[in-house]
Amino acid sequence: MQNIRNLKIIRLSDKNRLLAGIAAAALAAGLGGILIGRTMGNDTPPVAAQPAEAEGEKGEDHGPEGFLPMTAERLAASGIATERVEPGSLLSEVIAQATVTAPPEGQALLTARADGAVVRINKRLGDPVGAGETVALLESREAAAFVAERNAAAARAQAARAAAAREQRLFNAKITARQDLEAAVAARQTAEAELQRADAAVRTAGVAGGGRYLAVRSPISGRITEVDTQLGAFVSAGAELFNVADPRRIQIDASVPVSDAQRIQPGDRAQIELPGGSLVEASVRSITPALNVESRAATVVLQLNGAPGGLTQGQAVRVRITPRGSQQSGIILPEEAIQQIAGRDMVFVQAKGGFQAVPVSTGSRSGGRVEILDGLKAGQTVVTEGAFVLKSQLGASEAEH
Repeated sequence: MQNIRNLKIIRLSDKNRLLAGIAAAALAAGLGGILIGRTMGNDTPPVAAQPAEAEGEKGEDHGPEGFLPMTAERLAASGIATERVEPGSLLSEVIAQATVTAPPEGQALLTARADGAVVRINKRLGDPVGAGETVALLESREAAAFVAERNAAAARAQAARAAAAREQRLFNAKITARQDLEAAVAARQTAEAELQRADAAVRTAGVAGGGRYLAVRSPISGRITEVDTQLGAFVSAGAELFNVADPRRIQIDASVPVSDAQRIQPGDRAQIELPGGSLVEASVRSITPALNVESRAATVVLQLNGAPGGLTQGQAVRVRITPRGSQQSGIILPEEAIQQIAGRDMVFVQAKGGFQAVPVSTGSRSGGRVEILDGLKAGQTVVTEGAFVLKSQLGASEAEH
């Protein structure tokens, strides 16, 4: 009996599975017909897809319209440059061409201290050199003369010290008068001063090799920027042999018309435009009182507020100087910072966690700069380089959602 009951249960289970399979097939066929019918008839999307879209809209927060999230790591790797905006006016800016130069303390001209032949050159063009390092050696008879003079001065000083000591003993024994002692002390002081001058002459001339050579040494650290001699050349005293410049010490000499130079004062804010479009902050150090004979313009010397930032001595750049006291009617930005989005002028303002596209009203344009009349406030940080990249990313993000 138990076996018969189990057999019936198995047959009922098989029958149930068969009926479930037939029902599933019918349901799939029905749904397939419905979907095909709706596709062929261009009706609204299937009802089954609508809850999924609604859930996606509710479950994901994309932030306010025009917001592009960006982490600090992505920002550092993107090459995007930002700038804190300040009030300004295109009418008040002085735009001028300038050249990156070395300040007086940042360059040195190495010359021959005496006549001689170049017997050794230790540095080539572009080589680094340290302060006090020997760049070349000259074989010169003057070297022996410097040494001979120092030796003679040393001998005179030694004799004068001995004479003064002897007079001191005689004076203490009341054998000689005070004036004899005073004369001996004065002679000793004179001889010692002459010895100091002879020692200084030897050091300045760079005497080396026991009085056979004169060393040409650099007074500053930097790099060799010019070589005007060669091995075996005979040079005269005062001949220019090498130029050394410190690339870390630079200044910018801007050529400014007289009418604009009269508005500029030391301490005025300035910006240096690099070839890639980025800006380097600087300030006015001085203004030359006389005009350049060739350009008939004044020279305004700018000093950097920080590191050189890719500037090289001899490089030609363009600078923007904002004289203090000028009328500040708006905010000035590079043209690259302004992007057309949906037919409107927009800039990307840095916000918490990313950048927000903000509509602005623009005014005058000049020299790659745009005057912002409305939409920004002084102190905000905006993207000045790489705004097009953010525009592209924003468009792609909005297309996905």
